[in-house]
Amino acid sequence: MSSPSNSFECRWQASRLLLAAYLLAQLFALGALMFMQLPFSSLGMLVCLAHAAWVLPRSILLTHRSSIRGLRRDEDGWQLWSAARGWHAVQLRPDSLALPLIVVLCYRVQGEWRVRSACVPRDAQAADVHRRLRVRLKFSRRRWLAPG
Repeated sequence: MSSPSNSFECRWQASRLLLAAYLLAQLFALGALMFMQLPFSSLGMLVCLAHAAWVLPRSILLTHRSSIRGLRRDEDGWQLWSAARGWHAVQLRPDSLALPLIVVLCYRVQGEWRVRSACVPRDAQAADVHRRLRVRLKFSRRRWLAPG
């Protein structure tokens, strides 16, 4: 009997559903600031637009070089891929979610203390790839270990 392979790799693309949800949330936030009579509502609108300018290319449209667009597991542990850094070692965190509609990868880059996250909605990958990603995250042994 052969042992199952411990290697796994998947990549994803920008999600139309995530973009629509983000734009809807921004629309509600900007609308609320526009209709409320607050003294600094224009500053709040500026902060919303600055947030959109930062988040859209990096986390939603995935056009920025630092955007996370892939995950793999091999003998060296978990690694994420971005155009800026290539494959780099990460430690997946226990608060990562693997749900049928979305996978939220919470991770810590080796040598850093800050925890980051990446969203992988179901429309960002083929259905079978998204299912394999969810299964791998739920049932992988030693998934929370720091990279060696």
